[in-house]
Amino acid sequence: MKKTLKIEGMTCAACSRAVERVSNKIEGVSEANVNLATEKLNITFDETKASLEDIKKAIGKAGYIAKGEEVSKVLKIEGMTCAACSKAVERVTRKLDGVIESNVNLATEKLNIKFEPGVVGISDIKKAVDKAGYKAIEEAETVGKDKDIKEKQLKEMKNRLVISLFFTVPLLIITMGHMVGLKLPMIIDPHMNPLNFALIQLILVTPVIIVGRKFYTVGFKTLIKRNPNMDSLIAIGSSAAYIYGLFAIYKILNGYNEYVMKLYFESAGTILTLITFGKYLESVSKGKTSEAIKKLMGLAPKTAVMIKDGKENVISIDDVEVGDVILVKPGEKIPVDGMVIDGITSIDESMLTGESIPVEKTKGSNVFGGSINKNGSIRYEATKIGKDTALSQIIKLVEDAQGSKAPIAKMADIISGYFVPIVIILAIISSLAWRVSGESWTFVLTIFISVLVIACPCALGLATPTAIMVGTGKGAEYGVLIKSGEALEIAHQIQTIVFDKTGTITEGNPKVTDILTVPEVSKEELLIIAASAEKASEHPLGEAIVQSAKDKELILKDVEFFNAIPGHGIEVKIEGKKILLGNKKLMSESNVLLEKLDKEAVRLADEGKTPMFISWDDNIKGIIAVADTVKENSKKAIKKLHDIGIEVTMITGDNKKTAEAIAKQVGIDRVIAEVLPEDKALQVKKLQQSGKKVAMVGDGINDAPALAQADVGMAIGSGTDVAMESADIVLIKNDIMDVVTAIELSNKTIRNIKQNLFWAFGYNTVGIPVAMGILHIFGGPLLNPMIGAAAMSLSSVSVVTNALRLRGFKPNNSK
Repeated sequence: MKKTLKIEGMTCAACSRAVERVSNKIEGVSEANVNLATEKLNITFDETKASLEDIKKAIGKAGYIAKGEEVSKVLKIEGMTCAACSKAVERVTRKLDGVIESNVNLATEKLNIKFEPGVVGISDIKKAVDKAGYKAIEEAETVGKDKDIKEKQLKEMKNRLVISLFFTVPLLIITMGHMVGLKLPMIIDPHMNPLNFALIQLILVTPVIIVGRKFYTVGFKTLIKRNPNMDSLIAIGSSAAYIYGLFAIYKILNGYNEYVMKLYFESAGTILTLITFGKYLESVSKGKTSEAIKKLMGLAPKTAVMIKDGKENVISIDDVEVGDVILVKPGEKIPVDGMVIDGITSIDESMLTGESIPVEKTKGSNVFGGSINKNGSIRYEATKIGKDTALSQIIKLVEDAQGSKAPIAKMADIISGYFVPIVIILAIISSLAWRVSGESWTFVLTIFISVLVIACPCALGLATPTAIMVGTGKGAEYGVLIKSGEALEIAHQIQTIVFDKTGTITEGNPKVTDILTVPEVSKEELLIIAASAEKASEHPLGEAIVQSAKDKELILKDVEFFNAIPGHGIEVKIEGKKILLGNKKLMSESNVLLEKLDKEAVRLADEGKTPMFISWDDNIKGIIAVADTVKENSKKAIKKLHDIGIEVTMITGDNKKTAEAIAKQVGIDRVIAEVLPEDKALQVKKLQQSGKKVAMVGDGINDAPALAQADVGMAIGSGTDVAMESADIVLIKNDIMDVVTAIELSNKTIRNIKQNLFWAFGYNTVGIPVAMGILHIFGGPLLNPMIGAAAMSLSSVSVVTNALRLRGFKPNNSK
């Protein structure tokens, strides 16, 4: 058998050899090859002599971690009604060999599962879910149908509610009317015709039972499979009331007319109607939690105008291919991502970035699918299509986040798993205790039904996912993509934020700020010589000098000789003259005296600029200072972070003087300068070891390890794909004010989750003892099962409604 294993913990060739050595020693292994670059072990072994577990253990003993290939899938789960259901699905799937992670989001009704394909397959997962009493459907089978399915389910529930109300209202009037002075016709008067009074109730309640049959089919099925859920509680409670009513009719038929006042048909009908009403309201509210996703999905147009052989052809967006030339007129939406090849316009990218000001686009500019072309016609070449477009990536990130769990949900999950069985036990114990104390069977039944129908595992299950769905959706609306529930939760605990300097605090595009010369040389001449020397260099500071000369439309000279001196500068020959351009070390080692310019260089460095000396004929001729300008919002963002009690650190490879000058401009607390790219993660780790929760904000490839090391990594949207992949939060706009937005959103969402959990736990903590009759012991009232059912329904609705308040979140970006 051939297998590929992912190996974690390798740092060098010695590690890969060690893994190969221990693997080859295992009996039955015929071949083991490690690729250090991909960190994968390709191994061939005899299954009869060695197992995958043996190989993993052997590699583990050698100090490394071996993992099978991982596949992530999202499955739609049908038949779930409460937190006990989602817990049951998680439990049965986690038991399967090869399943690494399994999380169910009750709000989206989706299972996010990670597994090893060679050990377990989708069919095994589906069978396990089916065995637990639910149905798992692959996402591909539901693409495009989700909305229709939801609408159909909502319509069905509404019909059920209307029918239930149609029969329950007259049932309540007949059974409870006398309490408000209503008189019944003689034919159904309980004192005159007790049997008719009982039979009319049976006739009215039966249709309610029939339209609510899903409670019974699901409830009893999960009970039999030992995974009872909320439907099980409703099914047991309402069935007990209905069956007891049938028993009462039997007694009345045998002349025991006193049983006419012991009918429980109205309880059964009202319980089912109230729960259906609650479920309907909950479904309507849950539909609103994913509005951000719906808005994003609705952004992309369905068609595109393709230019081929000079003709305009309207084609489906699905038929657009990379390289196609697309025409977009004013007011139209950009179909897919691409690069402008002709035309000038401004484009509204607000739904992607949250930035309301249209962005100017000219030849060479990137455009993104879903954004709106404002005032000019453009032709552009498609560069990304389908799932690769920025819009599709954003939708995927938000959906993944909404399917993830926050650590705060773990306690609710654990309780949900035991909740329903405990409630059933409490219902039995409390009703038997009252019977032993001498109460009637009618009293006992009231207690039994009340305990069952007041308990609400739904509120527990919905408390976290609904808030996360709204919170992550709201973040996407403002250009803050939170990739997981965990990141959303940890962000509000952050005590220290580490900012990379270049491209994060600063623009990342150095510019020439000062040109100083000796009297006999003009600034223009110095810039021409410096730019001519640097045009062959790839150094960012050199590029800034060349760009400055281009902006001034200066004509550059030819370079006869070029030599880069690492860490010092460059040596070139122009028109026979030996030119040196670089730092103070270069000048010192070449015995060039700096004279008065040395003081000027110190002043420029104090201002956060990088001075570069230029000499020819062994004499200093001038200084060109280059600086990376601070972003407009950096100072404001750092002040806001200070206002909410967060310490700010800046990390950079720049020299200490330049870094401290930038830090002083924006009000940063601490500077860690002259750090090599590979040591950034180590600096973050040191801060964590001092007991702090640390966030890292960066944009480059060299920031990726530090982003991964931090408790929360935030990647600036203009950064590299590697940085985006390593980060927990992606800030689409190139604006660090969004760091503040992410933390504010985390604060609001976690506060909302805590409120939801407090309500869910508090409701059950108070409601269940009241239903068990604790107030009655002290002479208080007994809880009517119908009131219990109403309270149960409202508890779920209140949790979802509270989560929806997050839709009003707005970033506090005022000065």
